[in-house]
Amino acid sequence: MPRTVTVGFDGSPESRAAVEWAAREARLRALPLLLVNVWEPVPQPMGRSPMLGPSAQQGWAEHGVTSAGPGARRILRDAADEVRRRHPDVEVGLEQLTGRATEELLKAAVDAELLVLGSHGRSGVAGLLVGSVGLHVAAHTERPVVLVRAGESADDEHASDPSGAASAGTPFRPVVLGLDTAHPDETLLRFAFEAAALRNTGLRVVHDPGHRSPAGRGPHEGAAPDTAPGPEDVLGSVGAPHALRQEFPDVEVVEESPPGKAAGHLVAVSREASLVVVGRRARHSPLGAHLGPVTHAVLHHAAAPVAVIAHG
Repeated sequence: MPRTVTVGFDGSPESRAAVEWAAREARLRALPLLLVNVWEPVPQPMGRSPMLGPSAQQGWAEHGVTSAGPGARRILRDAADEVRRRHPDVEVGLEQLTGRATEELLKAAVDAELLVLGSHGRSGVAGLLVGSVGLHVAAHTERPVVLVRAGESADDEHASDPSGAASAGTPFRPVVLGLDTAHPDETLLRFAFEAAALRNTGLRVVHDPGHRSPAGRGPHEGAAPDTAPGPEDVLGSVGAPHALRQEFPDVEVVEESPPGKAAGHLVAVSREASLVVVGRRARHSPLGAHLGPVTHAVLHHAAAPVAVIAHG
């Protein structure tokens, strides 16, 4: 049975943007799409899901939805029907779950190719304001998680047309990869290469300027200008498998080591990206922070969807 592109849906605008992004991703990957809603019973007249923000709660209440019963399933079915109408080539399934949202989404992620969640907030300078559920799931699952900001649309992922207008018919913007050269990992690199190949676009690799080559010198430290590493030397020297370049020969790789903080630069270049890919070190302890400072900052401030990839 093939994995699915699984998306959390709660009826809010941000989750609807996540559903639309997930449908496009399912089409790119030729995988089924699974819409999941988690309803958490509470000892109140109106049960609510912890995934729901105030606007979503009000919207469901206006539809007469006060429990995970027929009303909730109807809204979920309506969302699935809308996806089928807009993306007739995508197989769509739906699942209504009851329990704690974080726990149920972590379970749903196990069988997913990737899990997509809406970011409860705004993009740009104000930040994504990722909800606690999204942060918890991204920090604890071993499957890729993509956070999609409210208001994100297909046009945002593509270059402007010749007139400068937004268009989904132009080529994709590049995929941006934030690479920690001290802890490179094939899982992270493969996801980024594959995402770029699926979009028929380039891969923009942003890494720390303090990277040191196997000889013990940084890219420019103590090296003559004519011996400084070329555009792809750093990526190769940290162990990027040659097989990836052979597997994805059409992916043009551009590297950059900007001065200053990596998080700030990743946030800046996210405005010209179709997707930002960042990693986190996989930890199996339930205690402590599981998202590094760079990944945490990018999740809160990036203007493009952000994929978080757990790696060893």
